[in-house]
Amino acid sequence: MHGHEDVHFSSSSIRINPESSHDHSFLANLQSCSKTLSSHLSNTRLSLTRMLDSLKTRHTSPRAKPARRHNSPTQMLNSVTQLMIGSKSPLLSLALIQSTQSIWSDPGAERLSSPLLCCASLSLNRPSESTQTVEGKDVIQQQVQKGHSSVSRNAEERVLISEVLVRTKDGEELERKDLEVEALAALKACRANSALTVREVQEDVHRIIESGYFCSCTPVAVDTRDGIRLMFQVEPNQEFRGLVCENANVLPSKFIQEAFQDGFEKVINIKRLEEAITSINGWYMERGLFGIVSDVDTLSGGIVRLQVAEAEVNNISIRFLDRKTGEPTKGKTRVETILRQLTTKKGQVYSMLQGKRDVDTVLAMGIMEDVSIIPQPAGDSGKVDLIMNCVERPSGGFSAGGGISSGITSGPLSGLIGSFAYSHRNIFGRNQKLNVSLERGQIDSIFRINYTDPWIEGDDKRTSRSIMVQNSRTPGNLVHGNQPDNGSLTIGRVTAGIEYSRPFRPKWSGTAGLIFQHAGARDEQGNPIIKDFYSSPLTASGKTHDETLLAKFESIYTGSGEHGSTMFAFNMEQGLPFCPNGYFSIE
Repeated sequence: MHGHEDVHFSSSSIRINPESSHDHSFLANLQSCSKTLSSHLSNTRLSLTRMLDSLKTRHTSPRAKPARRHNSPTQMLNSVTQLMIGSKSPLLSLALIQSTQSIWSDPGAERLSSPLLCCASLSLNRPSESTQTVEGKDVIQQQVQKGHSSVSRNAEERVLISEVLVRTKDGEELERKDLEVEALAALKACRANSALTVREVQEDVHRIIESGYFCSCTPVAVDTRDGIRLMFQVEPNQEFRGLVCENANVLPSKFIQEAFQDGFEKVINIKRLEEAITSINGWYMERGLFGIVSDVDTLSGGIVRLQVAEAEVNNISIRFLDRKTGEPTKGKTRVETILRQLTTKKGQVYSMLQGKRDVDTVLAMGIMEDVSIIPQPAGDSGKVDLIMNCVERPSGGFSAGGGISSGITSGPLSGLIGSFAYSHRNIFGRNQKLNVSLERGQIDSIFRINYTDPWIEGDDKRTSRSIMVQNSRTPGNLVHGNQPDNGSLTIGRVTAGIEYSRPFRPKWSGTAGLIFQHAGARDEQGNPIIKDFYSSPLTASGKTHDETLLAKFESIYTGSGEHGSTMFAFNMEQGLPFCPNGYFSIE
């Protein structure tokens, strides 16, 4: 019974006038009218571990409904009440059980019995013989003989009420008349000179509690000379004097102040308090954050204390799954290559929206077929472990093809074209890409090598590097005309370049690079030619080949990246020739 030390029992007796014995059953049953207030805040007492467990099984749902605690004093009392009412023990009297939450371990914070969290519930209690009046004893013995059926029947009997009042727990008038008005306005059935049943009185008790201004309400019937006087003894909540919010690391303090500013220096209203808590929980949900108000309490002086549970990321692990079986397997990609792509870091409050962006980023690498993040509770620490499941694509392969292009040459194999390519998208497990391709016809041919490192190792600016080497030969007869012997010309180019790219501002990226080109003309036998059919020079330098070095700069603004969004590009190339005739261009 050590776990129930915070449960206190209190009972109150009702004086019964012998002249009105026909109302004994009403007065006896009236003591059963009570209301539990803990149900108003049960939605705020949430378990973060259960929420994570729910996401573990349904991680695709961004807003899993948290489970309620099952070990609260309110639920324990309700369970005990149900057991006692369901038993066949004699019905002797009804008493009010009040439960208060345990005192905080912080010795510096003075703790009162929290009116926000106190609760009332029904139970059956055997009173001592000294508290039984002669008249009440006869009625009680009569109820014992009739059993529960008699109690139900008596609860439906109507009794004339001459006066209805709202008083304090001590029977005094309320100091604040506005609270008395609120309590009277909540009454629906209980009016002066009206015939009431116990059920109707109990429903009005519920309405007073549901108004949000009172933490307890007990109906008391007094038999007077003028008739039965019905008093609702209420206990108002404290006035809201201040707010303490704990463990809210990402929740803006301005948002908290705006949520509670309307209730400052006013009697705490449970409904408004619930609305403020709902708005805080909604702030977390809108941003996909694993955070929620887990507990609400009141300290001395009307200080409201909020406990916020924010699930920080404890650890991030990568798990590779087989493409066919879905079983864990050994991956080819280095773990640090994936982890550096994630914006979610250890110690941060986990955001599902941020996790979705991380999934999209890893998929954009082009080496994964499927990526998902599964959050799991990290023991009892209140933190969360993230497991990223990755299914790798085949890293590379060969391809070959062929075709025919007419109108270029003549002969039995005119226009025959063949191609060959090899690609690897994950060299050394670093997401580095290599493409080698060859296209060859009777005259023209292109041989190209491309190497891309999307993120240079050791760089914290996400700088990428691309290297390109290309050797091409294209027909030149359409441009320069035929030679005296009707021979055709070919233009040969050897191109090599290197580019560096990186984002330097949000939505802005820049590229800078150098491109070298070695170009010249040759005849069908492969001899260099410096003049065309009309004796015009084919090279700017007058030599067999021109060599040019280009400096390239490009800046791109991508906007939102969605369809119809704005995009702006600025491109500039500056020629650095090895001969005096260079060029400068801006696009």
